[in-house]
Amino acid sequence: MLTIGQLASYAGVTVRAVRHYHHVGLLPEPARDHSGYRSYDAAAVVRLVRIRTLAEAGVPLARVEELLDADPDDFAAAVAEIDQRLRAEVQALQEHRRRIAALAAGDSLALPPEVVAYLDRLRTLGVAEEMVLGERDGWILMAARWPDRIPEFMVDKQQRLDDPRTVRLYLLIGELAQEGYDEERLVEVADLMVELTEESERDGELELAEEEMGDDAFIAVMDAFATDAHPMVARLQELMAERGWTGWSNMQRSGT
Repeated sequence: MLTIGQLASYAGVTVRAVRHYHHVGLLPEPARDHSGYRSYDAAAVVRLVRIRTLAEAGVPLARVEELLDADPDDFAAAVAEIDQRLRAEVQALQEHRRRIAALAAGDSLALPPEVVAYLDRLRTLGVAEEMVLGERDGWILMAARWPDRIPEFMVDKQQRLDDPRTVRLYLLIGELAQEGYDEERLVEVADLMVELTEESERDGELELAEEEMGDDAFIAVMDAFATDAHPMVARLQELMAERGWTGWSNMQRSGT
């Protein structure tokens, strides 16, 4: 007859595990002998080895007893079901690993590839990372609201980057984000924004954008996001207002 320590050693588990299996009812607890000790027989070793093997194979303890006492057909069916569950868990873990790996890639986790390419181009043009990160967060919001429109939005944004004035605008804003308040540069930014906005107005692009987007609540969220991102945005809006324009995400003539 075996002590609990010997039983645990022969079965390849800890004494603590044996006591836990007693507690959950998987391993019958023998009565104490006249000396007050519990002793175990060979059948206990066999059962404990089977418990350990099933547990190590990924079978939940709640189902181990069912399998220990199952006939061959029921055992095979239960094992097939458990295998299917484990496969699903493995697939889920693989997806988690893919997403974790994507985190290391930076922008690609939360953004469509078209936006990632646009942000990469901004970096190539020398736009400050602070500006790029602000653009990234804004496009995360846009992709959440209009996921199907992102490819066409990005075609437009890439075309605008072909204009040196747009690049100059982004470079200036990036410098302001890095270096802090500078009224002279803010005035230049406001002038560029007005010039580009009025050009879009003449081409009918502002009216078209307003009709196509048409979500005042979301535009308000985007404007608040921009205003909260950096204190210079509020000053820029003042300068734009002096030049006859209001808004931020959806620029409009004052009074319209």
